[in-house]
Amino acid sequence: MSKISKKLLESALFSRRSALAALAVAAVAVSTFSVAAPAFAEDNKELKVGIISGEDEDVWRVVVAEAAKKGLTIETVVFNDYTQPNEALARGEIDANAFQHLPYLENQIQQHSYKIVPVGYTAVWPIGLYSKKHTKVADLPDGAVVGVPNDPSNEGRALRVLQNEGLIKLKDSTGILATIADISENPKKLEIKELDAGIVGRSVDDLDAAIVNTDWALKSGLTPENRIAQEPVADNPYRNFIAVREESTDEPWVKPLVEAYQNDVVKAEFDRVYKGTGISAY
Repeated sequence: MSKISKKLLESALFSRRSALAALAVAAVAVSTFSVAAPAFAEDNKELKVGIISGEDEDVWRVVVAEAAKKGLTIETVVFNDYTQPNEALARGEIDANAFQHLPYLENQIQQHSYKIVPVGYTAVWPIGLYSKKHTKVADLPDGAVVGVPNDPSNEGRALRVLQNEGLIKLKDSTGILATIADISENPKKLEIKELDAGIVGRSVDDLDAAIVNTDWALKSGLTPENRIAQEPVADNPYRNFIAVREESTDEPWVKPLVEAYQNDVVKAEFDRVYKGTGISAY
């Protein structure tokens, strides 16, 4: 198990759904926090948390309110692309971020040597195959042009959706970060276009179909009616989480920050905002 995966497993201790499991693994788990909530008010610690612009801004307004009940003050810092929140966190410009899944973070660590770790799950957005020209996968013609996100983690995720639908086959040795170079069979001779994750959804009109992250699908005006395939939700490795710098994992504000997200009040707002396209995953 990688160091990051271990940290993510340990972070589940903060989830109310993992309370019983935590007792069973107490011997190897991280220590619990014992600092009382009033201490945060006394220290007047204001946390800066990086998020992505859009629907999550509504969700985090409720998180901010829940955190305030615990004596924790949060300022959200809004970013417009996926590369900025980890850069800002690594530089110490923010204290935490909440926008990414484990494969993405591991790829970013490999590229930039970030010392960033997950501390609590938030939600999962099952990635889907969308089309405005075809109503089912079987209708995709030979030579169909299919867009996929071009960042390593999401491209591999997208290609596995195409494989699950029988449209392509990847080499047996292919890992989670597959690219189009790993395609071993392409019976329909699909033309696969690699596009920025934020652009691929807006390009659906010009394509036969496209694999689009759910948050970008919403921003692009795509609906569940446009979705002709979707990755499985069960055992999905792409759950998003709150992340902090390694040096911050034992800070007393980490647990209440996670708890400020993992509760029924925030879940209700999440469900309202994402209209069933995202799923709380803690």
